[in-house]
Amino acid sequence: MAAVMHQRELAITLWRQTWPMAIGVLALLGFQLVDSAFIARLGTAPLAAQSFTFPISFLIIGIQVGMGIAIAALISRALGAGEGERATRLSSLVLMTGGGVIGLLALALWVFHVSIFQLLGADDTTLGYIRAYWAPQLLSAWLGAMLYFTYSVFRAHGDTKLPGKIMVLSSLINLVLDPLFIFGLGDWQGWGLPGAAWATAIAFAIGLAVTSYKLARRRWASQYGLWLEAKQSWRPFTGIAAPAMVSQLMPPLAAMLAIAVVAGLGESEVAAWGLASRLETLSLMVILAMTMSLPPWLGRCYGAGDWEQIHQLMGLAIKVALVWQLGLGIVLAMGAPWLAMALAGNPDVQSELTLLIRFLLPSYAALGVCMLVVSAGNALGWPLRAMLLSSARLFVCYLPCLWLGSQFFGWWGVAAGGAVGNLLAGLMAWYVMRRILSRPHRQAGYAKST
Repeated sequence: MAAVMHQRELAITLWRQTWPMAIGVLALLGFQLVDSAFIARLGTAPLAAQSFTFPISFLIIGIQVGMGIAIAALISRALGAGEGERATRLSSLVLMTGGGVIGLLALALWVFHVSIFQLLGADDTTLGYIRAYWAPQLLSAWLGAMLYFTYSVFRAHGDTKLPGKIMVLSSLINLVLDPLFIFGLGDWQGWGLPGAAWATAIAFAIGLAVTSYKLARRRWASQYGLWLEAKQSWRPFTGIAAPAMVSQLMPPLAAMLAIAVVAGLGESEVAAWGLASRLETLSLMVILAMTMSLPPWLGRCYGAGDWEQIHQLMGLAIKVALVWQLGLGIVLAMGAPWLAMALAGNPDVQSELTLLIRFLLPSYAALGVCMLVVSAGNALGWPLRAMLLSSARLFVCYLPCLWLGSQFFGWWGVAAGGAVGNLLAGLMAWYVMRRILSRPHRQAGYAKST
């Protein structure tokens, strides 16, 4: 009975820590899907152009997430050690550094964007749409990164509610501005595809203004002693951020290779793949929220040597992932034709998207298991193994199955190959986790020695 009560308490605590981020992630990913749904009404060519930009946008997101992991880790450690003033210096320092890094990356992506998108398979018509869209999209990406960095500071201080609220606020603003900027009002015809990027940029700018004001009010940032703090903290920051960024950069690299495979099948296939990518992240909202809320809890257990609770937490998290994600995937697969009709206006895109939904969405249960194990790795002292697992998921399981499917069975093979790749990745992650957790003391010693 006591064990049952303990499990119930763990589940309640996990829910309380996860739900604010889940709502925020739902809102954030929801407005990205709304963007694509509105753009789909412009035609297949604009939607395909936006789909080509997804892997590059994921590249920026991968770098910002890796830096955000380091931000939250360093600030939370400083707070735990009672070094409040250092925590404020770190907040300012990492916000300035992150803004500079993402800004330089955005500039480089603008300068070389023609060559990049040609390598991905974009034709001249698609490049014309991308040119008009890419500058405001890069601006919105920079603003979104700065907003994410402020979220990391709040999470390091134990506040997950404000980031969740700001995600919802920015999503609502984007929802209102999207149709206005894309289609216009009255005699004004709107901006078309670039209008979606401008709507996002304004929504992020308002969210950033609110979080910056809150940071200033709470005095969680300081402008004094930044140079000395930079000399002291750059090594630990790089030590955390570098492997995290490498791990986060592998999905966008895999996405680039995947879009190159799909581009050989046709424009409508690229458009359907882009919509499926948006739907993937939205359907994984609970898993994504758990990857944010679970690692700090696991880290505290790891520091206390409480491997029994680590076993219980990972077991509970994987059960939630399997039950929730498989149930959601089956329901959405059953409603695939209607969901595709709501997202895409072109009948060809609807048909191709329906096939992707039926195969891929149930397989995200296995993908969710792999994501949870990778995120737990950084908290449990095996970041290198987590990085290798993430790499194997993409380049050993997912991409080979996707490519083989496309070569032998065309579009049907792409859908089935992606699903098989996700299933293999989930089984591999489950096996790795069982082996590591079966030897906790050895793993703890290994982590400390490295």
